[in-house]
Amino acid sequence: MDKVITHLRGRFVTGLFIVIPLGITIFILKFLFSFADGIFGTYLDDLFIALTHHNYYFPGLGMITGAVVIYLTGVLAANVMGTRLIRWWDGLLSRIPLVKSIYTSSKQLTQVFQEGKTSYRRAVFVEWPRKGVRAVGFVTAEVERDGERLVVVYVPTMPNPTSGFALFFREEEVTESGMSVEDAVKFVVSGGVVVP
Repeated sequence: MDKVITHLRGRFVTGLFIVIPLGITIFILKFLFSFADGIFGTYLDDLFIALTHHNYYFPGLGMITGAVVIYLTGVLAANVMGTRLIRWWDGLLSRIPLVKSIYTSSKQLTQVFQEGKTSYRRAVFVEWPRKGVRAVGFVTAEVERDGERLVVVYVPTMPNPTSGFALFFREEEVTESGMSVEDAVKFVVSGGVVVP
């Protein structure tokens, strides 16, 4: 009887560790699909009903429309007139008090992902904020001051990696993390949940 209970408990725990991540993934994907589809889908369904007088629901129509809008935005941003328009839009949003902080932080975060390899040379560990505690940092520059070689390390704060500290360390005070820049960015953005 004890063997049966041990067997059942072991298999149940094993199954649980497989089903929980899968369930969370399905839940998040379903939420994202419903959210993205709901942004445009509601308006498109209403438009379709008004034009045809038939009450149909097309799942995924909002997502397809969203993808088209994102593509057209990219096309617009690739030409001179679009670049000027985007610059004007950035300037406008940067002047609105509450919107400013959200928009600029989001923009900085997307730039980190977009330019991850070029902005940060390598991911390292540094002792910060005190001795004995290691923090993930990104080497942004190497300088020489008074014959001493220093490394500029950007240490991001969690959960908002767009804010942080630019600190100077001696080369010997910096330890290689063994992570690529992309993996380290994922680690920081996830709050340490995604460990490469």
